[in-house]
Amino acid sequence: MNIPYSMLISTFDYPDILREDTARILTDFADGGDSLIFTWLAFAWSGIPLLAAVLLLRRILEEDRHPLAGAATTIGVIGLVVQMVGLLRWVFVVPGLAEAYTAPNATDATQASAVVTFDAIHQYGGVVLGEHMGQAFTIAWMILVAAMMLRSELFPRWLGWMGLVAAAIYSLGQLELIETVIEDFPYVGPAALIGSLLWLAWMLIMGIRLLTATPQETKHAHH
Repeated sequence: MNIPYSMLISTFDYPDILREDTARILTDFADGGDSLIFTWLAFAWSGIPLLAAVLLLRRILEEDRHPLAGAATTIGVIGLVVQMVGLLRWVFVVPGLAEAYTAPNATDATQASAVVTFDAIHQYGGVVLGEHMGQAFTIAWMILVAAMMLRSELFPRWLGWMGLVAAAIYSLGQLELIETVIEDFPYVGPAALIGSLLWLAWMLIMGIRLLTATPQETKHAHH
């Protein structure tokens, strides 16, 4: 995920550009060309390995005697799928709008229409689906899994607390979404970015723990 994410930071000023003027977003997107579209495609589909991981984690949690593993998995899958759907608007919707806005023969009416259309899609596909619904379900999954870790014999308790702290910081990022419709609404600027990075770090550590667990530890946890 971090490879295409880093490329978007360097080539498209992501994620700061999301709150910039629409004219700049469409112009910069058009300047990015086909490579920018493929970068967005890679970023969206990089969620597939995470989706597989969430599904496979259910078996481990169930074997570790956690009754909420199924519910947590459903919530996690919904969160990832919704975020992927939101990201794919940059691949299949935005290119046409950017082309219409930056066309040499584009009239003021055409540009105004592209701006209004982009704003509506950006707010719904980006803020509603990707950032609000997607992140909210992901945060709920984090909280459930982290709570299970606190009672687990397979995972260290500190990893559970790390997940809860990451989820709390990630949750603060939701305030910035309200600011997109209520001007001057107070929010913590870097919360969403820090929360998402902690989320990835938490899952990385979780994966390392699972890979390094001995058969004796796994057997003991399951019984």
